[in-house]
Formats: sequence, structure tokens, C-alpha cells
Amino acid sequence: MPNNLPHDHITPFNEDAGKKEQVTRMFNNIAGRYDLMNRVLSAGIDIGWRKKAINLLKKDTPQHILDVACGTGDMAIMAARLLNPQKITGIDISEQMLVVGKNKIEKEGLTSIIELQTGDSETINFPPNTFDAITVAFGVRNFETLEDGLKEMLRVLRPGGQLVVLEFSKPKNAAIRKLYNLYMGIVAPKMAGLFSQDKKAYKYLNESAKAFPDRQLFINILDKVGYSATSYKTLSLGICCIYTGRKPVSR
Repeated sequence: MPNNLPHDHITPFNEDAGKKEQVTRMFNNIAGRYDLMNRVLSAGIDIGWRKKAINLLKKDTPQHILDVACGTGDMAIMAARLLNPQKITGIDISEQMLVVGKNKIEKEGLTSIIELQTGDSETINFPPNTFDAITVAFGVRNFETLEDGLKEMLRVLRPGGQLVVLEFSKPKNAAIRKLYNLYMGIVAPKMAGLFSQDKKAYKYLNESAKAFPDRQLFINILDKVGYSATSYKTLSLGICCIYTGRKPVSR
């Protein structure tokens, strides 16, 4: 059920396959180099972003957390260290990303706390009101249908539970925005080519970030699908935002 958001139609490859299938293939292709590319291309700044997002959950002391689009497990591993929950479940559509993530979790000695499994944000295989909190780090722009994914996360979130989303945004300052566009549009894809033959992944990153409904536009969507107490905070001169919302207690 497409919701006609421009973001929903941005795909990694110029072909007839659906966005979900293309995104899955893209991440399967780059899984083995994904962590290294992330650290290099972000100069490690993404680690601080993740920590800030996870710390917003501390006051809630969530015991069962769902990490959507968990990738190679960075968010889940950090949440396990910072929040000390009983269980974290991570879901992702890319099998190869999960293989990398499971190996990392085993090395960290966290297999008793973190479980990664194949899963789709738009059809989450858990009953309603299952999770105390949900996190998504740089994943919502990859949803095939953004609103459907947000609704599905709301369904499995317990009443009063908090959603925390970390996502790229477009800087408001003209000078910063120009540098950001230069980096994302030209520098990052070329640097990615040093690690991988698949430069399309970082071209897609730039295109999907530009099309993503950021700041108040994303808050409006969260409000529309049923979240309450929604807010956002900009990070690093506006190139990233943390979004939060809760499931109303009455739901």
C-alpha cells in the first residue's frame, strides 16, 4: 500500500525490482566491508551519534529492546553495554549483514543478550505490545514504505514505550549544506570505491538522504501514524537528527 512519499521511490539500482529487494541485495553485497567503510567515511563520528540516541532510553530502563534494520549489530551491542537490558532482538532484511553481526556479538560475549534474526520492518514477526523500546539507526530511509514501517513498529511497541530513530538530515546552514552535498555526492562514493566495486551503495545513500522527509516533516509523519510526545534534536551542525516518539498509553 504505497503512501506516495518521494522517499519511498528512491532505490539503489535502476531496475524494475522493488526497493526492498534492491536494498537487500545492496547490503548483502557490501556487508563484509560495511563497518570499515562506515568508520572511515564518518571519521568515527557515527559512534557518538549512536551513544547519544541510546542514552535517551536510560531513564526508561527498557528490558526488551527491538533494533530494527540492525545491520551488523553496532546499535544492539552499544545498547547492551549502556542499558544492560535483559534482551535485545535485532532484525534486518540482509542475511549477509546479520552474518557479520552475529560474529561480532559472539566475539563480544553477548550472545545471551542479543539475538539477530531475519526480519522486515513492515511485517515484524512479534505480537502487539512486545517491546519496551525500539531503536533504528540509519535504517528508516531504507524502508520500502516509510509509513507502513513506522506503523508496524508502533504495533509491537508496548504502551508508553519509546521509539528512537537516528537518521541523516540536510543541514540548514548554506555553507555547511554545500560542503555536505559535495562530500555525500562526490567524495564519499569515490572513497567507497577504494573498498568496494559497488559505488552505487553510497550514491544511493546520498539520494535517499536528500529525499528523506527530515526534521519537522518526519515528526509530522510520526504524529500521523499515531506516536505521541514526538521530538527531534539535530547533531553535528545538522547533518544528523535523533527523533523520538512514544506509543500512547491508551493504545
